[in-house]
Amino acid sequence: METTKTINPATGEEIASYDRITADEAKEKIAKANKVFQSWKNESFEKRAKLMHKLADILENNTDKYATLATQEMGKIIGQSRGEVEKCARICRYYADNAASLLENRSVETEASKSYVTFQPLGVLLAVMPWNFPFYQVIRFAAPALMAGNTCVLKHASNVQGCAFALEEMIEKAGFPKGIFANLNISSDAVEEVIENEHVKAVTLTGSEPAGRSVAAIAGKNLKKTVMELGGSDAYIILEDVDLEEATDLAVFGRLQNNGQTCIAAKRFVVVDKIYDDFLEMFTEKMQAKKMGEPMDEDTFLGPMARADLRDELHDQVEKTVIQGARLVIGGKIPKQKGAYYPATILAEVEPGMEGFDNELFGPVASVIKAKNEAHAIELANNSTFGLGSGVITGDKDRGEKIALQLEAGNSFVNKLVVSDPRLPFGGIKNSGYGRELSGYGIREFTNTKSIWID
Repeated sequence: METTKTINPATGEEIASYDRITADEAKEKIAKANKVFQSWKNESFEKRAKLMHKLADILENNTDKYATLATQEMGKIIGQSRGEVEKCARICRYYADNAASLLENRSVETEASKSYVTFQPLGVLLAVMPWNFPFYQVIRFAAPALMAGNTCVLKHASNVQGCAFALEEMIEKAGFPKGIFANLNISSDAVEEVIENEHVKAVTLTGSEPAGRSVAAIAGKNLKKTVMELGGSDAYIILEDVDLEEATDLAVFGRLQNNGQTCIAAKRFVVVDKIYDDFLEMFTEKMQAKKMGEPMDEDTFLGPMARADLRDELHDQVEKTVIQGARLVIGGKIPKQKGAYYPATILAEVEPGMEGFDNELFGPVASVIKAKNEAHAIELANNSTFGLGSGVITGDKDRGEKIALQLEAGNSFVNKLVVSDPRLPFGGIKNSGYGRELSGYGIREFTNTKSIWID
């Protein structure tokens, strides 16, 4: 029987192994989810909310347990792992408290005696999820999906199967019907058959652009709705009127959070010429000062990357960018130690056409780009095939808002790093995907927006 292994990226040691399920076993789990759907779709919002609040309780009461598991499996520093688990609980409570109003019927004035729009669940949803936020990415999808009356099957990343099974276990423990949420420990090659399954009605994927293209093509061939949250190469414009201390603090956390492995991390820093040198000097000092080490240590700021192969790919991108003419300021060397560690790295004088400008650097590497002025900065920020997050750091909020409205991305924040918030829609444009998660927009993605007319 084929197995998957989880490896601690800080030590390279095996944590556990998990048996892959067969195609027939996957079909059985999907059939069970479809059977549960027949009754769950008619369950009251009040009942669903009660269970969702119980799930939030379980997350909050076991924060350290789940945080430790995430850190062991993908290397996130322990404080940020705790924050991830706590955020999952907040998502659950948001949808428990708001799903009914977000999905309430919308009356429409027509010639009919009564006409309105209603939102009905679709059925079994497939989620293909990544390893970088092993709990949050799944809860972000599952909480609204379940509250809307859908059921879920999950294809999680192989290197976080402990987290995947923990999610399945906690949802059942909360009192949800058995089989309403199933972890499918299958290979990527087996995903096509799952998408083609007659009971699977839609697919959501968070991951890389190539993975998104592959899954979207299969779903499209089978006429199934998809939501895609893909990669990003988020640009942050740094204007001359900033407080450099505050701007560089944001830049350091924005580039090193989650060990640099997040789609909405600040990746390209577009700095106007007037303060370029001063920003780079202060940014470099602060990046160098952050401790890299064991992710379970409370004073560690930068842990290992999730896998050694991902670290090696990132290093190749850094070397390519330098060959293309960028200047390596700090980092850029693979440490001689156990684990998938990569140091905080800064590439300066990065320009369009270079690897570090055109493509996503999914790790603790910052590209610093010089802009002649505000207009040039906007042009450089938008010169990307990606469009997930973006930001403006400025001393003038009105100026920042005007610029944010011109940035080509699904999210544009002023004087704050882009974060996902359940009250706001989250997603991208261009090669960063389509569709939205979170808020009312997200919960309605996987419903039938149905018109009712009574003459």
